[in-house]
Amino acid sequence: MQELIQREEAIRKKNSIKNRPIKVMTVLTILVMAGMSAYLAYFIIHDSETVVANSANKRQDAFENVITRGKIETSDGTVIAESKNDENGNEVRVYPYSNMFSHIVGYNSYGRSGIELEENFKLMRSHVNVKDKFENSMSGKKNPGDNVITTLDFSLQQTAYKALDGIKGAVVAIEPDTGRILAMVSKPDYNPNDIDTVWNEVHSDTGFDSTVLLNRATQGLYAPGSTFKVLTTLEYLKEHPDDYQNYTYTCTGSGTFDNVNIRCSENEAHGTETLADSLANSCNTSYSNLGITENMDGLKSLCESALYNKKLPYELDSSKSQFQVDSSTDVSQIPQTVIGQGTTLVSPLHNALIMCAVANKGILMKPHLIDKIQNADGFSMHIYNSETYGRIFDEKLVSELVPMLKGVCEHGTAARFMAGKPYSVAGKTGTAETDSNGDMNSWFVGFSNVDNPDLVVAVLVEGYNQNQTSGTYIAGEMFDA
Repeated sequence: MQELIQREEAIRKKNSIKNRPIKVMTVLTILVMAGMSAYLAYFIIHDSETVVANSANKRQDAFENVITRGKIETSDGTVIAESKNDENGNEVRVYPYSNMFSHIVGYNSYGRSGIELEENFKLMRSHVNVKDKFENSMSGKKNPGDNVITTLDFSLQQTAYKALDGIKGAVVAIEPDTGRILAMVSKPDYNPNDIDTVWNEVHSDTGFDSTVLLNRATQGLYAPGSTFKVLTTLEYLKEHPDDYQNYTYTCTGSGTFDNVNIRCSENEAHGTETLADSLANSCNTSYSNLGITENMDGLKSLCESALYNKKLPYELDSSKSQFQVDSSTDVSQIPQTVIGQGTTLVSPLHNALIMCAVANKGILMKPHLIDKIQNADGFSMHIYNSETYGRIFDEKLVSELVPMLKGVCEHGTAARFMAGKPYSVAGKTGTAETDSNGDMNSWFVGFSNVDNPDLVVAVLVEGYNQNQTSGTYIAGEMFDA
């Protein structure tokens, strides 16, 4: 009997060893299935709309069979894009203001662009009530898509559009304490109602160099000219916290720095200047003089804190601004770099963001274009709150800089168009040479209501010496509006 029990025990142990891999595989299978089920549930709840919303997801196109694309509106309720039926009953996308919002709103074909691309998924979702959905389904009608309410201000957009009439350039207007983009215009532009013709012309043998589809405000890169002196000044303030007010320089209209000849505009001799005077007069020789003493690694670090060489925190396509100088750079490049020439490049949007941080005591708010998503009945499905990007400038340095920028507008290079207004303005002008023939671009970046900043405007005018319209003039029109 004892022998039988021992034999059974031996068989049990042997079978247990044989079954161990099966048990392990069973447990692993259960764990994998449980994990997959948990992930599927998480995906459905948390990530499914994000994946479908990806602009590369072709599933969105299937929504067109059952949903009429929603409207795009300005913050004051003006419809700037909507879908209608033409005389043949075909659904077409209509842009009531033609070219005025072309780059920022975009177009809805050939891969889409602008808000039409970025918010495509939301425009093709419908959140009308269940009863209406059922009735539409039974009658074979499409459900109306959700509407995208932008941050854009119709009046400011119209002002920028008219001010740039016949001029190549860009205008950006932003609320500095919220990051809401109130206006964005790029010229030359196009009519999105006739995008088929525009597309064919741009891709023809004669239209290969056309830039009408380029949004200069976000994708154009330009030498910042004297607007870069804002950063040069901040670096000088950082390096000379106790004695910057003692800085003086006697300008004779031109000078040589590190074997590089620098001249002021029209060789104007500004005489003896303080740092504040140098900024107000946009004195190139004074800035080259102080710039060659600055720590170039420090200046590069400051620029990168201000988002040079980085992707901007912006939803739509934008170009990366460039600052390449550091302590290893040949010193002959520094005199030009510190006055905004040389290899430095910036977009109008980026220049506006730098000024937004100055206006907002060193803190940058993320720029955004969308206020909320509403269903066809006007109920808000999602409201977008302002988000902080972070502190990019020291608050004390900014507090010392702002009075100098105010001086630029009261008695300096911007005074012609900014002095005497019923509100205060702080900002910086700039001209940047684009070739050896004397062609130049004109800049202005600044903000209104200096004690409680309410609007930042950045303007870039190409070929200023030909059209004689300055960025400062256009910015004044924006502030007035």
